[in-house]
Amino acid sequence: MTAASAAGSTAAGGGPLTGVRVVELGGIGPGPFAAMLLADLGADVVRVDRPGGAALGLPPAADVVNRNKRSVVIDLKAPDAAALVLGLAARADVLIEGFRPGVAERLGIGPEPCLDRNPRLVYGRMTGWGQEGPLAHRAGHDLGYLALTGALAMTGPAQGPPAAPANLLGDYAGGSLYLVTGVLAALRAVGTTGRGQVVDAAVVDGVAHLSTLVHGMLAAGAWQDRREANLLDGGCPYYRVYATADGGHMAVAALEPRFWAEFVRLAGLADDPAADQDRRTDPAVWPALRARIAERFATRTRAEWTRVFDGTDACVEPVLTLGEAPRHPHLAARGTFTEHGGVRQPAPAPRFSATPAGIRRGPSLPGADTEGVARDWDLPELTRHESGDR
Repeated sequence: MTAASAAGSTAAGGGPLTGVRVVELGGIGPGPFAAMLLADLGADVVRVDRPGGAALGLPPAADVVNRNKRSVVIDLKAPDAAALVLGLAARADVLIEGFRPGVAERLGIGPEPCLDRNPRLVYGRMTGWGQEGPLAHRAGHDLGYLALTGALAMTGPAQGPPAAPANLLGDYAGGSLYLVTGVLAALRAVGTTGRGQVVDAAVVDGVAHLSTLVHGMLAAGAWQDRREANLLDGGCPYYRVYATADGGHMAVAALEPRFWAEFVRLAGLADDPAADQDRRTDPAVWPALRARIAERFATRTRAEWTRVFDGTDACVEPVLTLGEAPRHPHLAARGTFTEHGGVRQPAPAPRFSATPAGIRRGPSLPGADTEGVARDWDLPELTRHESGDR
């Protein structure tokens, strides 16, 4: 941690990363989500917004990915922009950028000048394709990254195209979470070596890494390289989603024998030969068993089946919508979702017994925190830049 970080900040408070300073060069996608996670955990995250425009057309006040952050506006093409960003980097523990390879260098704010100013800095780079390789400079988005890693080919039914899993699997799981893991590991290394470094996080690398188990199964002949033919891709009758009479759905994950036995009993399939415990693992019986279970679920509504399986170890749950999820009794009891500024949103995760994280402030508004950041980070040049006095 830099000497400046040791001094308290008005933006920090609570969470295990209290006292850590992060500069986020504003963008869209996995970089902002990674910075939000660091901010949720207590870091003082200063987002450098560009003049004008909102990410994805979303009003800044509604962009909850920017919660717990502070914002300054810097025109990165202005003559004094590089000096300002380098000034922030000199006072920070972490810098996160999500430009295409070479852009930060052309702007004069790449790893070399930043680490020259602050040798302890962790410089986090977030891209889809990575910093090198044939596609490194090519435009891309979450769905394309999933396509090339093989992950997309595992989603959806056997008939028809693969299903797009929003941007959760690529941008956020394969991108943001790997960037945060790398940043935290590099911060740990700073504590032992005294030296910062560059963290190169690419969505394609992270998503490929997430599929490690499946590649092992594939190599062992325990996974077929096609959809709906495997234990965990919807091919298995007891790890699958089924439609109910009212158009809802129930998720069945009765993998282990004792859970399967409970499921069979409650679903009314105890006398069905296809549901025999010794036969169910044979893929040859899967089509008939899937059809039989589908018939059973089609006889009742989602609410009725939810009551049947409630409080049991059959591993069956209703498929809830985004609007329904916060009202589920378990999630409500845990506070998995919370409300801040009139917006229902997921609460910070994970949880800590001694240094709990929380939502300290709503989404940062571009440029709204310039004076506070200039004061707390001892960088008065920020206010002169925003006022146009350069």
